[in-house]
Amino acid sequence: MKVLIRAARIVDAQSPLNGEVRDVLIENGLIRQIGESIDADDSMQLIEREGLCVSPGWVDMRVSAKDPGYEQKEDLSTVCQAARLGGFTDIAILPNTKPVLDSKDTLGYIRQATQGQPVTVHPIAAITKRTEGQDFTDMIDLHHAGAVAFSDGEVPLTHPDLLLKTLQYLRPFNGLLMNRPEEQNLTHFGQMNEGLSSTLLGLKGMPAMAEEIVIERDLRLLEYTYPPTAEQSNETFLHFSTISTARSVELIRQAKAQGLPVSCDIAAHQLAFTDSALMGFDTNLKVNPPFRLPADVEALKQGLADGTIDAIVSDHNPQDDESKNIEFDHAEFGIIGLETAFALVRTHFPELPLEQLIEKWTQRPREILRLPALTIDENQPATLTLFDPDAEWTYERTASRSKNSPFFGKTLRGKALWTINKGFVEHL
Repeated sequence: MKVLIRAARIVDAQSPLNGEVRDVLIENGLIRQIGESIDADDSMQLIEREGLCVSPGWVDMRVSAKDPGYEQKEDLSTVCQAARLGGFTDIAILPNTKPVLDSKDTLGYIRQATQGQPVTVHPIAAITKRTEGQDFTDMIDLHHAGAVAFSDGEVPLTHPDLLLKTLQYLRPFNGLLMNRPEEQNLTHFGQMNEGLSSTLLGLKGMPAMAEEIVIERDLRLLEYTYPPTAEQSNETFLHFSTISTARSVELIRQAKAQGLPVSCDIAAHQLAFTDSALMGFDTNLKVNPPFRLPADVEALKQGLADGTIDAIVSDHNPQDDESKNIEFDHAEFGIIGLETAFALVRTHFPELPLEQLIEKWTQRPREILRLPALTIDENQPATLTLFDPDAEWTYERTASRSKNSPFFGKTLRGKALWTINKGFVEHL
């Protein structure tokens, strides 16, 4: 099948046509021709819309798919549909399922269950068996079975020797370690950011220090394993997932300046709220890491603008009604975010140049996860996201099996319109 994209602005820093408005002809999964005016015929599917932009397919580096084991919250089919509606052609899923993604069999299940989906699913394998923080998994075998990275996902690696040995173990095959920085001995029973708001609400706080001391520790261990060199590189071996504080941004900024192979991301929803938003005890605002202070949000924006923060993730974490519609203290952490992630950044940080924003959904996640590079040029694979960066829309329904979002009924700016991947042309 042939697809003709008419008069779309190309947003791709790696493309020689970046910023140009062009027609793009796709045939048999490849970009066959790019031109100013390509003749259409009856055999082509025509895509055109005012304000249309096209970029390489978006990648979400942190998604909780819940399947296998927690299909009442989400399954692989619904998570792919939610990802598609959010404009993602690729998602990396966490290992915190039941059974855990800690064997070739469980990775094989993911691969088989998602073969016919319009979204490519990349499993992140567990570092320790059952993510219990004790016995190592067979990481070399998992790497050969298709794991794009290694992490215990929602369970932070708290033991320094465990993290050090993981870095050393992954080095021979260029593996990536992803860690969510949290010293859980400081956040035990915590419900929200520790500060004035938590005091007024009478809720146990989660101090910023719990995140920051883990980052400091992990960076020291990274330096021990990978001593800095004079050569600057985009290669990374330690990735911090969902950082949230100003001090965390500064620590990573300093580490990059020293030449350490480190990267990081933030959750898109961290730009939308501060901890004062929890005054209404809305459990849909209970996330981990928690919403922080206005100064932290500003630091996250600065980190995005200067390149300290490499990527943005949805941190999609579906929770059913039984996990959310209960007392705040007992509610589970997490919100669904695949369908709103792009729009949240456009809405709450419109000053970020569009090209920089798209790079954090495309080029950098692919580099960090060791995925094949994509660019918009002739004879390149047609894995694309088409979007309108200024379209206003109201979030009213979701393809997810869970409904735990604080954004229902909100008017947002920026929307994905089509995805093209694996031969699927999906109108959103």
